[in-house]
Amino acid sequence: MTTNTSEALFAKAKNFIPGGVNSPVRAFRSVGGNPIFIKRAKGAYIFDEDDNQYIELINSWGPMILGHAFEPVEQAVSEAIKNSFSFGAPTRREVEMAELIISMVPSIEKVRMVNSGTEATMAAIRVARGYTGREKIIKFEGCYHGHGDSFLIAAGSGAVTMGVPDSPGVTKGVANDTLTAPYNNLEAVQMLCDANKGQIAALILEPVVGNMGCVLPKEGYLQGLRDICTKEGIVLIFDEVMTGFRLAKGGAQERFGVMPDLTTLGKIIGGGMPVGAYGGKAEIMNCVSPQGPVYQAGTLSGNPIAMAAGLTMLHHLNDHPGVYTQLEATGNQIVSGIRSILDKLNLNYQINHVGSMYSLFFTETPVVDFETAKTSDTAKFGKYFHGMLDKGIYLAPSQYEALFLSTALSQENIAEILAANEAVLSMI
Repeated sequence: MTTNTSEALFAKAKNFIPGGVNSPVRAFRSVGGNPIFIKRAKGAYIFDEDDNQYIELINSWGPMILGHAFEPVEQAVSEAIKNSFSFGAPTRREVEMAELIISMVPSIEKVRMVNSGTEATMAAIRVARGYTGREKIIKFEGCYHGHGDSFLIAAGSGAVTMGVPDSPGVTKGVANDTLTAPYNNLEAVQMLCDANKGQIAALILEPVVGNMGCVLPKEGYLQGLRDICTKEGIVLIFDEVMTGFRLAKGGAQERFGVMPDLTTLGKIIGGGMPVGAYGGKAEIMNCVSPQGPVYQAGTLSGNPIAMAAGLTMLHHLNDHPGVYTQLEATGNQIVSGIRSILDKLNLNYQINHVGSMYSLFFTETPVVDFETAKTSDTAKFGKYFHGMLDKGIYLAPSQYEALFLSTALSQENIAEILAANEAVLSMI
């Protein structure tokens, strides 16, 4: 396998784009080496600029749940383009999209379309603050909600009273309004609430974490957060940008049976196009302009091309519940296969898995939060990543990213994935 074209493109890109990439994880810094530049994709495969073929387990970080270039979505986009690319005005499909989302996601009564998951989370926090008249929020260590200032905060032992900006450009004022807690720790959340009584507008989390690797909520954890938020008058926000329409038709909230006040969505709802959304209880969403005083706007929100792609994707998922049965079976088959390989090789690494999401952590410590995720051997993961890449399996280039499966994976693909895992794990 040669990657000369990718190497040349990356060298050129570094002259014009910070770090040579438009999103940091793409730079391969955490695994070593240089990124592969992708030219096209179809079904379970992606192809790079040197025409190497890979079975891929990222699926554009989640949205390609039906595989790449799903033909009904392609056709819908082709038809929509004929009517122009953007209007900056209301369209029929926006109404149809809102109606469909509300019918599929249990907690959403009204919804607003935006252009990305980051935009959705930023807007949801603003609405929660406007609705409650409070300023502080709680987020969780290792949960990623986009690059909004409020979300780029790390916490030390002084988390109860203050935060520390984790990125230059984030002000201390923003940090002071952002409280952080360890994931899967209800006691820490209650301590924050007690120390900041009547000041917390919202609590936001990934109900299943995808951005420290796949980390599942402990039994009763999500309901415990729901109970705390109800008691304290805090808006509970589920960031379902990754899990929405993936773990079930109604997302993680349907799978775990816990209803948030607001939900943020993205990825799958665009069918691969740049789309986000936030929605929830009508009384909260009615605070959004022009119905209410909380301002949020976007020229390209509800873009007709994106709506055509997203509607087709969601209709397919809504009308074909067998998709989730298939994804569940595929996930179980791959993960059980890797577990058998680890047992055979006497390796006590950890696998976290739910539905069509999973992560292999190179640690012997069960991974339940960010601190335990950080016990992983990232150098060993880098060797694993490149070993799998050499065998034609394209993984997320970071130990701290979940993998996402699609219905395009065949039994032959699954066999190839497991064979590559056994070969690579036996050598590192």
